Amino acid sequence: MRELKFSELQSLVGSEIGTSDWWEISQARINQFAEATGDFQWIHVDEQRAKQSKFGSTIAHGYLTLSMLAGMRFQTFDVTGVAMAVNYGMNKVRFLTPVPSGSRTRAKFELANINERSDGGLECTFKATVELENAPKPACIAETISVYYPA
Repeated sequence: MRELKFSELQSLVGSEIGTSDWWEISQARINQFAEATGDFQWIHVDEQRAKQSKFGSTIAHGYLTLSMLAGMRFQTFDVTGVAMAVNYGMNKVRFLTPVPSGSRTRAKFELANINERSDGGLECTFKATVELENAPKPACIAETISVYYPA
């Protein structure tokens, strides 16, 4: 994990921060996400029916792929010298490639932009690219926004 000092964030705008480890997208993980969200669309949970689809297997929910960014981010970097950090939102989320059950994904993070806030926080926009192992295009691209408050 890479440690980023709050006082050095401005100097990192435009640079790649790091890449998480590969995470397996098992059918059990997909089923747990379906349970948590109530989204039981057959392409995610009906393995027999999904085999007959154009994907050839079940696929992860797009929002599962998106939600895993939080854990992948904590695995990749931490901002030190802060009293508090909060999620502020997301921009430009796109799901480019379906994520089949049994595949692996990882996230690459780039610090794209920083806005100084009147409350003393730094609003940091990270470009997150979720790569799908052995796929030519990413599974997901999103801009995540976090606000960091100095200690």
